[in-house]
Amino acid sequence: MSRGFLEYPRGYNNAQSGIFDVEIHPPSSRSRSSPQIYKPLSNPLSSHSNLQNPIFFSSSVIMALKAVHVSDVPNLDHVPENASLSLCSTRFSKGVELNREAAFKTPKFLVFGHRGSGMNILQSTDRRMKAIKENSIMSFNSAAKHPIDFIEFDVQVTKDDCPVIFHDDFILSVDNGIIFEKRVTELSLSEFLCYGPQKEAGKSGKSLVRKTKDGKIVEWNVEKDDSLCTLQDAFQQVEPSLGFNIELKFDNHIVYQQDYLIRVLQAILQVVFEHGKDRPIIFSSFQPDAALLVRKLQSTYPVYFLTDGGAEIFYDVRRNSLQEAIKVCLEGGLQGIVSEVKAVFRNPGAVSKIKDAKLSLITYGKLNNVSEAVYIQHLMGIDGVIVDLVQEITAAVSDLIRPSKVEEAESLAEEHGEMEEKSKPKFSERELSFLLKLIPELIQH
Repeated sequence: MSRGFLEYPRGYNNAQSGIFDVEIHPPSSRSRSSPQIYKPLSNPLSSHSNLQNPIFFSSSVIMALKAVHVSDVPNLDHVPENASLSLCSTRFSKGVELNREAAFKTPKFLVFGHRGSGMNILQSTDRRMKAIKENSIMSFNSAAKHPIDFIEFDVQVTKDDCPVIFHDDFILSVDNGIIFEKRVTELSLSEFLCYGPQKEAGKSGKSLVRKTKDGKIVEWNVEKDDSLCTLQDAFQQVEPSLGFNIELKFDNHIVYQQDYLIRVLQAILQVVFEHGKDRPIIFSSFQPDAALLVRKLQSTYPVYFLTDGGAEIFYDVRRNSLQEAIKVCLEGGLQGIVSEVKAVFRNPGAVSKIKDAKLSLITYGKLNNVSEAVYIQHLMGIDGVIVDLVQEITAAVSDLIRPSKVEEAESLAEEHGEMEEKSKPKFSERELSFLLKLIPELIQH
């Protein structure tokens, strides 16, 4: 192939009533098991750069790739004077301190809605996982109806420099039984918005399908569908007091060079600073260089490093453990870590190490849809959880963790012996220590 990249469109047959039993194989010249180098353009900061011609090199030359030296990156001098300097809103009683000399503090135990009201698992038998289109304005505002602090969503940048909200690296559609797959970052904004339901009445978009982890292609059917959206749409159309956890999304199988990362981050930061106003905002990313760079390029909003804590082994060792995540944060001045919850339960001692490093810790993962698991994390000192079952978990957090005015009054009454103790889970330090020793054993099975 002349482009040295995935060739589009590509077709696949054997469509079967919503589930397509086909597996999409990348060209043999590009191995999925080894990382690839995304060659930057000569002027990545230009707003008219063309991203359609990346060049890939074999993994044998990766070691020759010059490391990203964050200290060499200039700060972007476009931060407005009225930009919010703390995580504070009507949903918080106090702001969040950004001083890295002191421990990074959150004002309370935080709940984040995963991709809004929860991610879509299209093959699930649980209707809640297919209720509302993930990463949509409808999903975001649905989450805002509950006592939630933040929504988490994924941002990528189109080839014409527009930040859009979409999780997968590739977007798939079907036409006459043939599957067409394109990389999101190789689409223009207008091409991206042509997929799925359209805002214009009477207009139909390209039908969306999705590839599951086991290689099947399924129709993207949800009970309440919505159109794709941009980052600017989210700022303009979502409840303004709701915090945004903006995940800077990059392909796990590509090693990005510094100039390309700067260009992408600049496009995102421009929208954030133009429309962020007083909204609570944090950045997060699995891509360590992106996390370090966005911290270098701005000091207004907290930056968290995302890690699965070693559940999957990556070429970049910084992604392979909580200990490495701590190093990334300390070396780059980041404010915290977002970890897969099982990694924390397997190694509960890491929580104290993270706290000793004056870092904040938030978790994500399926276990966060279990209220008891969320409560244990609160007792462990974890600062917040990213959840799919927003209604259920926010209700549980309100009952188990956050005292209401009524409960505060009852607590005063209890001190005077006027009431019997309520049946809320309470653990002694010894009991909690036992649970923390037991949980890693349970997680292994």
